[in-house]
This record gives sequence, structure tokens and C-alpha cells, in this order.
Amino acid sequence: MLSCELLVFDFDGVIVDGMEEYWWSARRAALSLCPGAALPDTIPDGFRALRPWIHHGWEMVLIASLFSEPSRSLMTGDLDGVIRDYSAFCSEGLSRFGWTPTLLQERLEHVRREAVLMDRSGWLAMHRPYPGVPERLASLEDEGVAWAVLTTKGKAFTGELLASMGLTPARLDGRESGPKPDVLLSLRDDWRLRGFIEDRKATLETVRGTAGLEELPCWLASWGYLKPDDPVTLPEGVSLLSPECFAGPLASWN
Repeated sequence: MLSCELLVFDFDGVIVDGMEEYWWSARRAALSLCPGAALPDTIPDGFRALRPWIHHGWEMVLIASLFSEPSRSLMTGDLDGVIRDYSAFCSEGLSRFGWTPTLLQERLEHVRREAVLMDRSGWLAMHRPYPGVPERLASLEDEGVAWAVLTTKGKAFTGELLASMGLTPARLDGRESGPKPDVLLSLRDDWRLRGFIEDRKATLETVRGTAGLEELPCWLASWGYLKPDDPVTLPEGVSLLSPECFAGPLASWN
């Protein structure tokens, strides 16, 4: 299998836009922990604005819960302090509620499992593939390149979504597989890695800084959940990938 090239893709923010589902599921998980909390049905602007900082699903549940506190920065629209030290903001929120990331992640996964069981088509419909992406993935085979998905979302949910789009990756790794750099290193045992496409710059920086992955071509998907300065502060070895470039031959990607 080492003779076959493999292109690895992140999922959320690269293949699919799941903003509607993020809020829907995070809101319900938050309400299961705080019954009676006043949380809007529509996606708050602040939730959208913070999406580029969110790395794990449990953070969405925490942030959704914090929107029930109208006197605090999220509901007032004062996000500068949150963004300035997002990690500390999350830690303080966990301490105040007495929650753990594991608890929040489990609640989120439970909400999603129930949604798939009760209304699979409705849950799937809340995820929208980015225009042209499924077609481009399907055409990679014509260039002699296999493709894989590497995501922090649960593998089962990701598999459901890919199947609904008629997509079957050569490999699918969810959050259960461990940190992305570790998975990429393990993939080298069976594949010739052609590159990694992600919409989180910090993840790409970590990948490129990992021994054994220093030369791995990396691309930042311009259509994903980017922070405002991400496209102009890319490290060496990471290129910005536009939809137009993505649609072209792999050999022409810059």
C-alpha cells in the first residue's frame, strides 16, 4: 500500500459546514445540564464568531451554556476579552459550573446519538457540504490519489455524514484515534502522505512542528472557520487553499 498516495482532510470547516447542527446540539446538551436556561433557538452571532477558536465539541456545550448569562460578555457582544485568552475563559467557565470536558463531551455525543435515532434525515440535513467539495473528493481517484478524513468529531457521526453525501474515504479517523499528528505519523506506515488540509492554523503548526512531519505539505482551507488574521500569518510549509485552487489539479496547488 506504500505505493499509493493519500491526501488527508479535516472534516468540519473543510468538507462540511455544520454550524446549524453545532448550535442545535450544543444548545440541547446545555439545556440537559441547566434545565430552564434561556437559550435562543437561532444561532447567536457570538457563537458564530467564536467558532474559529473552538477545537473540541465540549467547548461548544460550555459556550452555549454561557449564553444563558445575559450580564456576561457573550450576550453583550463583548468578545475581545474572550478571544484574548480563550483557554482561560473556558477553564473559568468549567470551574464555575463544576463541569469537566468529559461530561460535556458525553452530553453532546448523547444528544447526537438521540438525534440520529429519532430523526436521522433531519440531523443530517443540518450539515451542508461546501459547494464542490464532495465532487472534488470523488475525482481525486482520477489523479491516482486516495483520500482520508481525520477529525476531532466522533468517528460514527462522521461516517454517517460522509455516507449521506455518497462519500467513502479510504480511511476515517475520529477523535477516538488520538491527536492528529500521531494519526498522521501512523498513516505513514501504510501510505505515502501527499498532504493535509485543515481549517485550523494552530493544528497545522503543530503538525509541521512534529518530528517526522516537518516536510508534510499542509494547506489551510480558506472557506473554513478561520480567525481574521489566519490567512496572512501562515507559517512556512503551510499554504492557503482557495476553492478555485482546490477545484484544479492537485499538482497545481500552491
